[in-house]
Amino acid sequence: MNEQNDNLETKTDSINPFMTPLKIIEPKNKLPDYTFEQLPDFQKQILIAHGWKNLMPVQRKTIPYMLAARDMLIQSKTGSGKTGAFVLPLLQVIEPSHPYPQALILVPTRELALQVQQEIETLSGNRGIRSVAIFGGVPYEPQVASLKNELHIIVATPGRLIDHAKKGNVDFLSIRDLILDEADEMLSMGFYPDMQKIRKLLPKEIACTMFSATIPQTVKSLAREFQRPSAEFLSLSYDKVIANNLTHRYYCCDVMEKDSLTVKILEWENPSSCMIFCNKKRDVSYLEQVLHNQGFNVAALSGDVAQKQREKTLENFRKEKLNILICTDVAARGIDVSHVTHVIIFDHPEDREVYVHRSGRTARAGKTGVAISLITPVEEIEIQKTAADFGIHFEKMPPITDEMLNEKIGMRLLENLEQQKNLLGPLDRQRLSRYLPLVDNMVQDKYLKESLCFLLDSFLKKRI
Repeated sequence: MNEQNDNLETKTDSINPFMTPLKIIEPKNKLPDYTFEQLPDFQKQILIAHGWKNLMPVQRKTIPYMLAARDMLIQSKTGSGKTGAFVLPLLQVIEPSHPYPQALILVPTRELALQVQQEIETLSGNRGIRSVAIFGGVPYEPQVASLKNELHIIVATPGRLIDHAKKGNVDFLSIRDLILDEADEMLSMGFYPDMQKIRKLLPKEIACTMFSATIPQTVKSLAREFQRPSAEFLSLSYDKVIANNLTHRYYCCDVMEKDSLTVKILEWENPSSCMIFCNKKRDVSYLEQVLHNQGFNVAALSGDVAQKQREKTLENFRKEKLNILICTDVAARGIDVSHVTHVIIFDHPEDREVYVHRSGRTARAGKTGVAISLITPVEEIEIQKTAADFGIHFEKMPPITDEMLNEKIGMRLLENLEQQKNLLGPLDRQRLSRYLPLVDNMVQDKYLKESLCFLLDSFLKKRI
């Protein structure tokens, strides 16, 4: 199962503070929590095979309402297991013998569509439940073939789904469940007109469940157009949509210094997996070139990147063959990996809620993470407003001087050398002694000393 840590609680019995919301707001007619033991045997066997024996809070709270076909607006922080919260109950109510779409899951990005569809395939096992991911930027023919064959669940982005609907490729008559993932984005002005069109194509009496990390008043108002009057609200992060184990820092700098400061931060932090967010596509391309020239293992992801290259980049990032990914917000909602240790926010977003989604790419499912913002004097006012809106404590960091950076990199290099040297056996250590006279000569000669620096730099790059 892809990114299990994001969807199911770890197999340890210890209480993880990230998994326990500080405050829960439940519907008036609340239902009892769902337990792992209540899952059908086929689901329990699949989950146990992947090492999981507990449900996460959003899953325990949400599943009863979905099984009861009650319309719900659910708030839960990024990375808390929302995908499992709707996939697990859907797979219980789908009738495999009825070969027509029974559930429609709408998402904002192709990456999220693929992730959700993969989760469905993994959790459905061999029950014969068929699903398809529908999104733009790829040929129509394979999607048409999937829509025309036996099918139970459609995962789609709105634009491409409407295109298929206009061509008569989609059968909506048997849809009983509508899921909106990242509902705040799905009901934004960019998607709202398409969402209205899709709702008119669906049967009137369907259950509609919406999920989002942030639910402003506009979302609550627009949700009424898609849900029945009896719809209720469930919040597992009413006061905090930010993970407790996420550290927020920022550095002040001029606009023209942001690229060089990014290099310094990467060298200082030495992240094993990092996402860098820019507001503009041109900055993504520019920063990719800057970091590539500095020798970093980096790639870019934005609307200008071709689909095949996007998929290759994402796959490399997921498999940790690539450790730095620069992107616009097209990736903020589509990439769901648990290994990101750092997020660098090159530009503070104009919409302060976007900060929640960007920073939420790290510190997922109980892991720790760091979100670092590069802030101009003008943006410092905005970051203070973000802090007030979401109860975030931002730590203002002192400048990273060349002396500080050189010392830190030197210490890191020595630690790496010591670790590797400690792995050597007696014969290897004896062989090293033959180089001592050469090293003595190298440190005495300016040009040979540069060669020694080159060797040390090459050694360090192989391990970062």
